[in-house]
Amino acid sequence: MAISVKNITKIYGEQKALDNVNFEVKTGEVIGFLGPNGAGKSTMMKILTCYLPASAGTASVNGYDVAGSPQDVKRSVGYLPESNPLYFDMYVREYLEYAAGVYGASNVRKRADEMIGITGLSPERHKKIGALSKGYKQRVGLAQAMIHNPSVLILDEPTSGLDPNQLVDIRNLITELGKEKTVMLSTHIMQEAEAMCSRILIINKGNLVADKSTAEITRTTGNRQVVLVEFDKPVTEGELKKIKGVQQVLHSGNNRYEISASDKEDIRSQLFAWAVEKGLTILTIAKSDVKLEDVFRNLTGKK
Repeated sequence: MAISVKNITKIYGEQKALDNVNFEVKTGEVIGFLGPNGAGKSTMMKILTCYLPASAGTASVNGYDVAGSPQDVKRSVGYLPESNPLYFDMYVREYLEYAAGVYGASNVRKRADEMIGITGLSPERHKKIGALSKGYKQRVGLAQAMIHNPSVLILDEPTSGLDPNQLVDIRNLITELGKEKTVMLSTHIMQEAEAMCSRILIINKGNLVADKSTAEITRTTGNRQVVLVEFDKPVTEGELKKIKGVQQVLHSGNNRYEISASDKEDIRSQLFAWAVEKGLTILTIAKSDVKLEDVFRNLTGKK
């Protein structure tokens, strides 16, 4: 097991940042760790990387206990914190050679060159870090996190503040890394989590509220279904809301509606029966997966 978290609690004064959290990450998984601001994401990542001690519970990385064997944990983990602290006055190659030396690499120049190639830093390798764009600074942070060839990567908001082109580049890089390493990343961009992650953990107010595969979480965790329907004649949203099980109706133009309903039974049969009763013809009807963003808002109270 790459990561094991058992009953982890973290208390700051009177505030409980993490409350008896439990989860495991298998070797080779790419995990999305999601939650609103202040939910406890960064605190958990700092505990797993030995930057913070837990108030209670145990955690291990590659079998090494974070409290009992912190040096072994740090050798196993590559960590990119949200702030991405870098030495802006150092050149890219110089900084990566320095980082490789800290980890005791036998040939620091060779290792720095390898990371420059893997992370696409070759065009900027002779520049000072402070002169780089945000996207290239993130690449330097990733290169530093991987300089000692860790088997586990923990990335806190790796795509924060990037423009769309930079975001795609970093997403593709992380996806490639996920083919060889265990990756745990936090993000506020739901589309990124869906694109990169095989499994989703959602934390809210220090509590783990979801732990499912990316496909399963949108299918079941929302406890609702979404149906797209088009009638031959206009109807009112109020009429549709009277149908048993219907929770929300959105008019999406002309005679098309997006209907959210409880997931207890397929709402489409009731829509057909209702349309027949009203003398309406259904031109199109399709069941749509619940979006991860909808599930997130549902589970974290952001209605």
